[in-house]
Amino acid sequence: MTVKIGAYILPNRIFAAPMAGIADRPFRRLCRALGAGYTVGEMATADPRLRASRKTSRRLCSEGEGEPVAIQLAGADPQMLADAACYAADRGAQIIDINMGCPVKKVCNAAAGSALLRDEALVGRILDAVVRAVGVPVTLKLRTGWSPQDRNAARVGRLAETAGIQLLVLHGRTRACGFGGSAEYDTIGEVKSRVRIPVVANGDIDSPEKARHVLNYTGADAVMIGRAAQARPWIFREIDHFLRNGTKLPAIRIAELRPLLLQFLDEHYSHHGELLGARIARKRIHFLARSLRGGRELSERINAMDDCMQQRRALDEFLLESAARHPFFEYIDAAEDLLVEEEQRARMRERASLTQQTTVLPVGPQ
Repeated sequence: MTVKIGAYILPNRIFAAPMAGIADRPFRRLCRALGAGYTVGEMATADPRLRASRKTSRRLCSEGEGEPVAIQLAGADPQMLADAACYAADRGAQIIDINMGCPVKKVCNAAAGSALLRDEALVGRILDAVVRAVGVPVTLKLRTGWSPQDRNAARVGRLAETAGIQLLVLHGRTRACGFGGSAEYDTIGEVKSRVRIPVVANGDIDSPEKARHVLNYTGADAVMIGRAAQARPWIFREIDHFLRNGTKLPAIRIAELRPLLLQFLDEHYSHHGELLGARIARKRIHFLARSLRGGRELSERINAMDDCMQQRRALDEFLLESAARHPFFEYIDAAEDLLVEEEQRARMRERASLTQQTTVLPVGPQ
């Protein structure tokens, strides 16, 4: 099965989610190199007053992307979103994605993101305005509704299809659910049964077997991977191979990953600059390493470093040492992971206690 967005035929149906603060251009390039068939840029505000800000201008930049270049926009004003879509398309965006899925308070408090699901009339006006404004395909990412008592994704999906939206990405949680609990897929299946445009299932997909289950259960055309890709960006190729062949792909060798991960870090530092790049890299490396043997020690070292090249050398040493011990990454199981975490917390409590202790000298006669 192939998925099309406008004239673009995607190479597979395993997509990378546009996680704000995570899915920057270097990360998207890494995901593509490791098998993602489609990536979407981080959410950028439609507010024209913020286009000159470093964060927004970086998110709207499409230079160096593989095709098709998809830019995600967030806002609550139809004309402002339409203008922002034109602005992005003029600067190289080949697909415009509208965000109606973000559950973050500061976004919802501005009546944007998943807050829009409470006003279906406004949703319709936004979709109509953006589709009419640009000559590139427009897609929509949304949640199943505002709350478990008000799941209206099926109605919004029909509105989107009528407006000319060419693909839906549906996260299997409501806004009220945040990222807690488990994603539900019944609503995704319902939406798929009611629209003719491609539907992409998103939420809690963290293995090839889970991807196949969700596709079979919902009838969705593709899956979108978010949090699982932070730890294993090679999950895209694993899922793609499993769906095509029905067999598990052999584990990826550290020797194959090493140049890709180091190139990712180089692009990351170049993209964000020295100071910010070093700070953000701590989180990136933490997610990659935290489930690996020796990964927590690596994270502790990285967190103490402010120099990009020191961080890069530390990661390279970790990869070389891991490969010398075993050709494939060694994962620690959940019980061991929790034990290491508790030991780290105990050490932190002990250090804090020693810091707070003071020596009280006796005063007066004993």
